[in-house]
Amino acid sequence: MAISLTAAAVTVNACASGVASAIGAAANGAASDSAPWRATLPQAQPLGGGDMTWFGLRIYRATLWSASKPFDAAQPFALQLSYYRHISRQRLVSTSMDEIRRLSRAPLPAATLARWEALLTSAFVDVSEGDQLIGVYQPGHGMQLYDRQRLLADLDDEALARAFFDIWLNPDSRDNKLRQRLIGTTP
Repeated sequence: MAISLTAAAVTVNACASGVASAIGAAANGAASDSAPWRATLPQAQPLGGGDMTWFGLRIYRATLWSASKPFDAAQPFALQLSYYRHISRQRLVSTSMDEIRRLSRAPLPAATLARWEALLTSAFVDVSEGDQLIGVYQPGHGMQLYDRQRLLADLDDEALARAFFDIWLNPDSRDNKLRQRLIGTTP
């Protein structure tokens, strides 16, 4: 059953736990070695994860994958999001862009925001219960976005990739407890 959430709720949900975002594993956070994103990060292991909730509703489960332990955001990593609810592509894009704006230290140029929004719109898909999106950060390049079966997009924009993954990994993330669980700094 689809649930309509306010933009703020989805922003918090999308940003705090998940596009994504950690992705390519089963709903419980495990990843199959045959998942297509695993070829990009064959040595990656789950560092941590947790559920993003909003007013008691589970939105998605986020899992951070990396070969670096402790977590090093300058190295390749994957953020896997396993969804518990239907969320439209447009809602994913708008909440991601809202959080990118909120977390930016300085106002971003309108042209940059428009370009990033167009890139995310072309990369994202509607998600439903049981779906996964996996974002893979590639230093010096940008990011790749996968679902369980295939590559959805390869975005050659490192600044967008950093801003996007900051939704979950920035110390000012909407859910700092989830951030700490993702990077493995809390039990």
